[in-house]
Amino acid sequence: MEALLSFTGLLVVLVVVIVFAGVKVVPQGQQWTVERFGRYTRTLEPGLGLIIPFMDRVGRKLSVMESVLDVPSQTVISKDNAAVTADGVVFFRIIDAPKAAYQVDNLTHAVINLTTTNLRSVLGSMELDHMLSNREQINERLLLAVDAATAPWGIKVTRIEIRDLNMSQELQEAMNLQMTAERHRRAVVTKANGDKEAEILQAEGMRQAAVLRAEGEKQAAILIAEAREREAQAEAQATRDVSAAIREGDVQAIQYFLGVKYVEALQEIGKSDNSKLVLMPLEAAGVTGAVAGISELLKATQTK
Repeated sequence: MEALLSFTGLLVVLVVVIVFAGVKVVPQGQQWTVERFGRYTRTLEPGLGLIIPFMDRVGRKLSVMESVLDVPSQTVISKDNAAVTADGVVFFRIIDAPKAAYQVDNLTHAVINLTTTNLRSVLGSMELDHMLSNREQINERLLLAVDAATAPWGIKVTRIEIRDLNMSQELQEAMNLQMTAERHRRAVVTKANGDKEAEILQAEGMRQAAVLRAEGEKQAAILIAEAREREAQAEAQATRDVSAAIREGDVQAIQYFLGVKYVEALQEIGKSDNSKLVLMPLEAAGVTGAVAGISELLKATQTK
């Protein structure tokens, strides 16, 4: 009887051990591979999973959450032979657990070494100035290269970031001098362009002023010519009127005409700069006498 109880107890323990050996609880964010006699058969998803005890076993426990790896610092020679120290970080996640488990040995070490190699290749193909000002382009090129190379390993590289790009102190000082010289050159070019534009604007203003001045002189000349023409027309009309008055014997018109001419002659003599003393060859009454003589002559002409 005791032997039967012992056997039953041993059997119960064995069953419990077998049950616990066949039941697996996979945590969230992980995937486990199942191997049967050393060969991969299937993948256990998060939750409760069953395997055949003593035949199946858990092979690799892989995290499918996004992981980050540090790329160690390394010295890279740029295209223009400048030594730069660079490092970065890689973000990736497993999308195919069997490939990640059995296609590559030591997945993280392989990703780091592959990234390091491509980092040297990408940075070595760039000049220093282009390298320092185009980090986004470097990140994109690294991401495309590493993601394509790691695709057979069942992982997806989501992002690669260059963390630091450092150079020697001598190179840093040389770059500072170069930047100072470049800024000075830009300042000189900007000032020269400003002076050029100012001279162009000044010349344009002078040209417009000359055009406007010439236009004004042209208009003034036209107005002066028109005034002279009107004056000449008035003079001719006055001459015609006096001639008609002489023919008709109008003494008053003749007197007015001679008086106007006499006054105009005196005004011209008075305006002369060299005329300090003006001699009056005729008295004012002499004009009337001359007019009277012409009047007598006209009367005699009419009598004939």
